[in-house]
Amino acid sequence: MGFNVAQKIIKKHLAEGRMKKGKTVALRIDQTLTQDATGTMAYLQFEAMGVPKVKTELSVSYVDHNTLQTGFENADDHRYLQSVASKHGIYFSRPGNGICHQVHLERFGAPGKTLLGSDSHTPTGGGIGMMAMGAGGLDVALAMAGQPFRIVMPEVVEVRLTGKLQPWVSAKDIILELLRRETVKGGVNKVYEYTGEGVESLSVPERATITNMGAELGATTSIFPSDNVTKQFMKAQGRVEDYSRLKADPSATYDKTVEIDLGSLEPMIAKPHMPDNVVKLSELEGTKVQQVAIGSCTNSSYRDLMTVAGALKGKTVHPGVSLGIAPGSKQVMNMLALNGALADMVAAGARILESTCGPCIGMGQSPSTDAVSLRTFNRNFIGRSGTQSAQVHLVSPEVAIAAAISGEISDPRKLGEYPVIKTPKKFLVDDNMILAPAENGSKVEILRGPNIAPCPTKEPLEEMLEGEVILKVDDNITTDHIMPAGAKILPLRSNVPKISEHVFVSVDPEFPARAKAKGGGFIVGGSNYGQGSSREHAALAPMYLGVKAVITKSFARIHLANLTNFGIIPLTFVNEGDYDKIDQGDQLEMNTKSIKKTMTLKNKTKGESYQLTHTLDPRAVDIIKAGGSLAYAKANMSA
Repeated sequence: MGFNVAQKIIKKHLAEGRMKKGKTVALRIDQTLTQDATGTMAYLQFEAMGVPKVKTELSVSYVDHNTLQTGFENADDHRYLQSVASKHGIYFSRPGNGICHQVHLERFGAPGKTLLGSDSHTPTGGGIGMMAMGAGGLDVALAMAGQPFRIVMPEVVEVRLTGKLQPWVSAKDIILELLRRETVKGGVNKVYEYTGEGVESLSVPERATITNMGAELGATTSIFPSDNVTKQFMKAQGRVEDYSRLKADPSATYDKTVEIDLGSLEPMIAKPHMPDNVVKLSELEGTKVQQVAIGSCTNSSYRDLMTVAGALKGKTVHPGVSLGIAPGSKQVMNMLALNGALADMVAAGARILESTCGPCIGMGQSPSTDAVSLRTFNRNFIGRSGTQSAQVHLVSPEVAIAAAISGEISDPRKLGEYPVIKTPKKFLVDDNMILAPAENGSKVEILRGPNIAPCPTKEPLEEMLEGEVILKVDDNITTDHIMPAGAKILPLRSNVPKISEHVFVSVDPEFPARAKAKGGGFIVGGSNYGQGSSREHAALAPMYLGVKAVITKSFARIHLANLTNFGIIPLTFVNEGDYDKIDQGDQLEMNTKSIKKTMTLKNKTKGESYQLTHTLDPRAVDIIKAGGSLAYAKANMSA
């Protein structure tokens, strides 16, 4: 039996385990990336391991999230990140050089390599044929220290693309259609692999748009084959030597096949407040729009913004719309500036933003009260934009620009001739904003600001867990619910005691104070708990507040790993109906002297007992018992 693309990369990088679905496998990691919202904590954890230099082929530290500097905190973090990168053998992408996923695709990604990033949209690299996965910062720190990364051996879902996209229909519509079918929890422990004749018609930036938003499916990753399209892209980036051909064997099999006829697709839109709340654009035509934002790691490539500039040329943004555009990298910004496209966008009335994540994580450009905002981003969770009442929709650049011109949701196919953009034969390559590490890291001084606090640790697991249900929540709780982002909270990422004051405040403003007063306790949740961003602070800060266990119907992959990493037991109900029997305020207890596959939870308030289970392998159980991955790793490194 032959192998598909995902299986080939897993097989080549297998460090431990067997390639059997549902079993844990450990993979050697070739490359890592971090960004500044997660990086500071990841490097504090790496420092705590005492490893002098990263052991990966390549590690890159990007600054692209916390660039709004309204105080000293973000600037201090950037200074720390630059110094720690220089000392420990890590490349440093300076503020202004671009969004990590866009820059990594341009300058570092290579087919067949494994990439682990402390950002959930790291699967963007799948557009170039990488096994690129998002993880918590501690998992990335461990990978930099030479440890393999563990995942559940995934099912591989074939997404067979046939036909060719019609003008004004784009790659964003492909992934929105897949989200409509598969939902935000349909991809847990799955890899989505794209095949079929339709693949050849998609450029690398288009493929990267699709793999980027595969994160919204809850997938382990998404991947395209590496073919002549890939080769031409890498040649245009001056990196053809990094190219290698990678495709599925003729006899490869898949666990499931989804077919999408590209020719029959039409413009799609994700309504508030979930990426899978997708309908045909025609259902919302005529809705007035107050804001349009174009950019993010999903749709900020040269191709995307040349399409936008072409549609805007000679026109003016509607007087009722604020249009913000953020090129994804310095390379994109420079090329737009030199060929006149940037001038066309400015002349039309666009506001040109930094080459950063910006509005996507609530870092500026918040919409007005009750505004309808169309964004080419990947998430539209309630409040993520910085405005709780905003109605954020996810769309393609084509749909976004049609709304910016007309002032309402309208079909871009009415704009006339489609500005077809070809991949340049040669991109403008200038890596002057990427700093190589010092040749002798021992001489580099690490610079720490007063907001940078040590990473808190947890004591080994107690033999009996007792406490109150300090919060009960519904299905599809995101990491934005647990640990909000935005311009006010993101600067506190380096200071867990401070940022812990904001845990779950969008759900229950009293939660942080109650957790402290009760000495911690239990959280009870519904299905798909912890979906969304990879932010480990959604586990780290609750751990600091004393959360002992999280009990749900089901977990999102990365958050499950993050809870384990910080010594919080992730448990699920054997009988999901038991979720309804537990109320906030109930007193619970559980014997954890031995973590068995099935465990009994006692509700002392109601005099009831419930059966719980987990997906932890023996190593993960040992991590929980040790008080988390950092304590476990240090003990094993010492041994």
